[in-house]
Amino acid sequence: MKRLPIPDDVTGNEIDKDVHQELLSLPKTLAEDVARNLVMVARLIDEDPEGAYGYSRVALRLASRVAAVREAAGFAAYATQKYSEALAEFRAARRMTGNTELWPVMADCERGLGRPEKALDMAGAPEVQKLDKAGQVEMRLVAAGARRDLDQLDAAIVTLQSAELASNSIQPWTARLRYAYADALLAVGREGEAREWFAKAVEADRDGSTDASDRLAELDGVEFVDAMDEDDAENETVVKVVVDEDTTTTDEADDEPADEDEPEAAEPKATESEADEPKAAEPKVVEIKDSTED
Repeated sequence: MKRLPIPDDVTGNEIDKDVHQELLSLPKTLAEDVARNLVMVARLIDEDPEGAYGYSRVALRLASRVAAVREAAGFAAYATQKYSEALAEFRAARRMTGNTELWPVMADCERGLGRPEKALDMAGAPEVQKLDKAGQVEMRLVAAGARRDLDQLDAAIVTLQSAELASNSIQPWTARLRYAYADALLAVGREGEAREWFAKAVEADRDGSTDASDRLAELDGVEFVDAMDEDDAENETVVKVVVDEDTTTTDEADDEPADEDEPEAAEPKATESEADEPKAAEPKVVEIKDSTED
């Protein structure tokens, strides 16, 4: 089995205690190996989803009968938009544990597979009532997304209207819920209301999980200029190079100095035949732009 390199500072002890408890069913050395791969999945899944996916496959080959491993493999596949694979892993994890916490992300996989109707069916299933508050809000977001997939924009807005949306308390899901509502309003042309809710999303987005501030600035007509572009423009210099298309290249012409004491000969008048000859091309000035850094 091909293994992937794991930094020495990754011990495996960084995993959640519940996951650690699950790994106790494995031999100690194997459990440590699986744990280290799961730590790498968690480290990379946001910044390098493909890398996280690779480590998840290693963990899966080592311990496919551990629910936490199947769940991690599902999230890694989901992050890389391998929705069919992710759904299979989530279903396997759910069969092993019997809990419903993966129900919303499973429904979102159905959306990713182009089956929004299936996602809406799952949003109305009894399993939703077993979810905690965070899970129910997540299911609402998925259902609203499915409505938009079906071009049911007004229905998406209604789906998001809830006590959680109206609440002034800030919860982990608040920023995303407000953002989704603002985006749905904007989709139907209710720009003023959308701006209000993007502003509310900014207030709740303490960890920068959305780009609500950028969307708000866009609605306000604010344009951002990249500072690097301005620096490049300031450092841009123009070098003028004179190119003489009729330059003599012989060494004699370059090395022979002019005699300062010798009077200049009068310029002979061109004969009639010489006047008809084409004149030598004028030297060209070529501008070369060069951006330099201080």
